[in-house]
Amino acid sequence: MSTPLPAPPDVRSLRFFYHPPGALRLTVGDAYSYTEVKVYQAWPLSLPGKHLSFHDSRGDEILMIEDLSELTPDAQPIVEEELRRRYLTSTVEAIVHIRSEFGVTYWHVETDRGPRDFVVQSLSESCIWLSERHLLLVDADGNRFEIPDRRALDPKSAKLLDDVI
Repeated sequence: MSTPLPAPPDVRSLRFFYHPPGALRLTVGDAYSYTEVKVYQAWPLSLPGKHLSFHDSRGDEILMIEDLSELTPDAQPIVEEELRRRYLTSTVEAIVHIRSEFGVTYWHVETDRGPRDFVVQSLSESCIWLSERHLLLVDADGNRFEIPDRRALDPKSAKLLDDVI
C-alpha cells in the first residue's frame, strides 16, 4: 500500500526508473518506493513542464514539483517521456465534417497523424482555449486534438469550427 509522503522530499533524492519495462517506478531516498507512478501536468497546459504532480497506483498525490528542471538530469528525460505519452496530442490540420446530436459532437478531421474520427461529449467541458486562437479538444476517450491557430485553418474548416464553437 502506498501513501503520500509526509513531508516534501529533496528532489535530488527522487529516482525514476522503469520496472518492468513500461511501468514507471519511483523511489525517494531509502525511505519510500512506489511501484506504479503517473505524472500529470497540474496547470496550466500552456506551460509545459511546470507544476507537475506525481500520483500512486490509487490516484493519491505523492508529491508536486514546480518545474521539471528541479529534477536530476537522469530523471528529467524519464518524466518528459511520461508527460509526452500522457499528453500525446494530434494537431488538426483540416476539419472534414462535424455533426452534433444532443450535446455530443462527432468530428472527422485530418491531423498530422492522418485522418481521425472522434467524439466530444460536451464542448463546454472538453473544449479548452489555451489562448485566443489556440484550441484543445479532449475526446470521450481522453485523446487530445489541438488547433494551434484557428485563423490558419482553411475557410471550410474555419466555418465548420465556428458553427459548433
